[in-house]
Amino acid sequence: MPVEKVEKIWMNGEFVDWDKANIHVLSHVIHYGSSWFEGIRCYNTKKGSALFRLNAHVRRLFDSAKIYRTIVPYTQKQINEAIIATIKANRLKACYVRPIVYRGYGEVGVNPLHCPIDVAIAVWSWGAYLGADAIEKGIDVCTSSWRRSAPGTLPTFAKAGGNYLNSQLIKMEALANGYTEGIALDHTGNVSEGSGENIFVVRDNILFTTSFAAAILPGVTRATIIALAEKMKMKIVETQIPREMLYIADEVFFTGTAAEITPVRSIDKIVVGEGKAGPVTKSLQKEFFKIVGEGKDPFRWLTYIDK
Repeated sequence: MPVEKVEKIWMNGEFVDWDKANIHVLSHVIHYGSSWFEGIRCYNTKKGSALFRLNAHVRRLFDSAKIYRTIVPYTQKQINEAIIATIKANRLKACYVRPIVYRGYGEVGVNPLHCPIDVAIAVWSWGAYLGADAIEKGIDVCTSSWRRSAPGTLPTFAKAGGNYLNSQLIKMEALANGYTEGIALDHTGNVSEGSGENIFVVRDNILFTTSFAAAILPGVTRATIIALAEKMKMKIVETQIPREMLYIADEVFFTGTAAEITPVRSIDKIVVGEGKAGPVTKSLQKEFFKIVGEGKDPFRWLTYIDK
């Protein structure tokens, strides 16, 4: 999806013009993928513009950097305030927010420790990540030939730029074969996640999702769905999911900041359930959009821009 240009980007504590938000070609991040980032949504709710689960996202940003022995040169509170200020500076009611921490220009080499830590925040308008009709009608996906990382290779708990080379391979393979998205398996051959989404499977009204051991990113929207499902008295099982379980599921859906709650209508050309959003998926979508649409927020997940 094309990025819509806005006026200002926050870089290392200052606003710069969009076209001047540049880095040096020898910045460490370009050569070695040394960046850590978040995707956050600001919704134009009936009660005003609000960021969804800001604190959880920013905490994960700091966690990701810490795993790679990187100290962010700002506090979490300062990043929260900078995100709000960036949205206000660009006069957006609803937007996607991309804070990124990266190793900048200093030395070129595998050792990153002598390179400065830079931070930037960009915001822009963004619609449905997987297509305008995806939330209602669902998408067609495939299982990918590319696996997620095995334990002891790359830390999948970190939302790190370098990790997304694997995601790009999964996504490009899916698109090349006529699918909207791909599902990666883990090193054991069990289900992991999508290229940029966590996955849930419904069978006999039980909600299954892959455990952290399946090389997944600990998704904020994933945690949101688990909390909503618990509130709705659904049975939830975090476990290993064999590939064949996808084919006999009553419902399958993706979750993510960009994807929100997107039903899967077919996997490897095998129809899932009735080939559209099922009742469990719809009920969770309804509860989710009550929060981000109507501002009905019993969990206090919304941070309002003007309050």
